[in-house]
Formats: sequence, C-alpha cells, structure tokens
Amino acid sequence: MGCLALRQGPSTRTRLEGAVKPMTKVCSMREVIAEFVPDGASVAMGLQMEQMIPFAAGHEIIRQKKRALTLIGPISDILFDQLIGAGCVEKVIAAWVGNVMMGSAYNFRRAVEQDGLKVFNMSNFTIALALQAGAMGVPFLPTKSALGSDTAKGNHFFYQIFSPFAPKESLWAVRALNPDVTIVHVQRADAEGNAHCWGNFGVMIEGVRAAKRVILTAEEVVDAEVIASDPNRTVIPGFLVNAVVECPFGAHPSPVQGYYSRDNEFFREYHEQTKTKAESDVWLERWVYGVSDRREYLDQVGADRIDALSVKQHAYAAQADFGY
Repeated sequence: MGCLALRQGPSTRTRLEGAVKPMTKVCSMREVIAEFVPDGASVAMGLQMEQMIPFAAGHEIIRQKKRALTLIGPISDILFDQLIGAGCVEKVIAAWVGNVMMGSAYNFRRAVEQDGLKVFNMSNFTIALALQAGAMGVPFLPTKSALGSDTAKGNHFFYQIFSPFAPKESLWAVRALNPDVTIVHVQRADAEGNAHCWGNFGVMIEGVRAAKRVILTAEEVVDAEVIASDPNRTVIPGFLVNAVVECPFGAHPSPVQGYYSRDNEFFREYHEQTKTKAESDVWLERWVYGVSDRREYLDQVGADRIDALSVKQHAYAAQADFGY
C-alpha cells in the first residue's frame, strides 16, 4: 500500500476478523519524499542541532531533483550545503549554515556570493520562537532577543512593537513559521508514528507541531507495546505524523544517541572534497546520485567504519515503574 492511502490520518483503522487494528504509516523513503516534498515546499530539517540530522531523507530529496525549496533550521550542518550544491534550494531560513566541525560550507558560500541565494538570518532562539508561534497558531511571539543586533535588518521575520503593558518598552515580534513539511530522525517509532526520542531535542518538538505535514525517519520501527511502555519518552504523538520510514543509520554522519557516534572523519573529508563546484559535483555523484538508497550508501561507507561508530559503552536509564 502506497503512502497516498495513508493520508487520511492516524484515526484510520482497518477491521480484520472483528478486531480494530491500526493502519501502518510505514513507507519507503522514495515514496514519502515523492509524495510529501513537492517542488517549492518549505522544509524544516536538522532541528536537533548537531545530532539526528536526517541525511538519508535529504539525499533522497537530491536524487529526486526537487527544486525551489525553502530550508528551515537552526544549525543545519552539511546537509543544507549538500542540498544547496545539488540545486534544490531557493531560500534559507536558518541560524547558521556550515560544517560545524570544520567551518565553511562551500556550496552555501558560493550560492550566496555568486548565485544570489536568499537567506533570512535568524538566531537559534528566534527560530524556536517562530516555530513555536506556528505551533500555537498565533501570528508572532514577542522577544527582546536580537535587540541591538543586525539580525533583524532587512528581515521580514522581525517587526518592532511596543508592549501594551509598558508602552516605552520596545520588542521584536517574530513572525510565525509553519513549514510545509518537517522531517525528523528519531531512535524508534511504532507503525503509527508514535516516537521515542532522547538526547538533545533542539527545536524538533516545535518544528513537528508547527508543520503541515511530518515525515518521521527512525533507526527502527518497533511494536506499539514498546512505545506504550514508556509514555513519557513518547515526545512525538502519532496523530501529528503522516509517514514513517525505518532507516538504520539514517542520520549518518551525525550521531544518534544510543545507536552510533558522530563520524568526525566524514566531516573532515567533506570539507576537503567540496571546495570547488566541480569537487562538490564529484562528491554528490559518489555519495548521493551514485547510490540508489541508504543500503547502498552504507555499503560504500563500509562495515568496518559502521562498526567503529556503533556504541561501545552503553549508559542505560534507570528503570521506570508506571504501575499503580
């Protein structure tokens, strides 16, 4: 069953032998990107700062040659740079774009300096406010953050207002953001999209709640009973999720806490191999266009490298008793 059949939402049920069972939202990466990321869409991703960046989803966007996208995120790391280098991006709404380990993101820099890429400069906090406003259904949220800086200069996401309770107090109204689609990567989810996630959330929760559609990629899809066993860790409820993709190592080279570490060498290699457009094109051909899916990508990464990144020293949380 394709993803089109799942768009009725999480309340959809199918009756088998008299029992009510949840309809799965699990689809392939190819299906969900084709259906939920049209040309011209605004896409929020990389919301968990430096971890759990949905690289596998971004690579599928590149392979499908999506165009005129608006990228939304805080610290995007090199995924935004790859999407820009592949010609997928028209605008960027972000706090920072680069290689957090090495500095510059060369495709981003070339696009700004040579191609006129439109960039709306935000801070991590004002990105959070914009998404939170979108999640709340209000047109803006006020803040003192960014007063006295150039962040708001020429930026339609900021508008100066005065407090009705203190008329002489100047504030910025930060315009709401409602992404057409938010893509996040988590440790585990069930077939309806109820998801466990731990570690740094960044602005993931705000981004999911503000989005018109949500794609969830997960290290593993587990039975509903596993998710239900720890409801406090279920930070994304299934009714917000449109599609689920099981994608082990879907965030590589960024880390996923409890599953694998950050591939620092990969970030160094990317920095050295994308300094010119020609070099970037070669990199994209090898790591994105030249592989059909994540399985082939991981084959190219190599089993020894994957094993080296896997968690070696576990640190489990204390058992929680939800009985009464």
